[in-house]
Amino acid sequence: MLTGHCECRKIQFQANSDINDFSHCHCSQCRRLHGAAFATFAGVSADKFEYLSGKSELSNYNSSAGSKRLFCRNCGSNIMVIVDSEPGVLYLAMSTIEGNPDRPPAYHAFATSKAPWHEINDDLPQHETWGD
Repeated sequence: MLTGHCECRKIQFQANSDINDFSHCHCSQCRRLHGAAFATFAGVSADKFEYLSGKSELSNYNSSAGSKRLFCRNCGSNIMVIVDSEPGVLYLAMSTIEGNPDRPPAYHAFATSKAPWHEINDDLPQHETWGD
């Protein structure tokens, strides 16, 4: 069972799902929206996810065709990305998940879009899109 919350804790959630995709996204949108060199996401089964509190505190942003980002309207925490072409998966911002859950091997997504001041210094696979 995964549990998590935004920074102000108004939004709390759980997922009775394993993490089935684990990625570090280097696209410019993730870098700007997370204020970091990359954003790390945990893909979970959408049908195993539920909000425990704060669903009314969610706001969303259609960041690109077919992708919607959900965030807390109070503290601004990025909660997840929903990709229309993958209706059975939610990509939770790993920074919102509590603890150190089991996860599959990670990979770098949109590595060719990485910040020019950031170096990827590991041996994880690097992809031009989402795990292509």
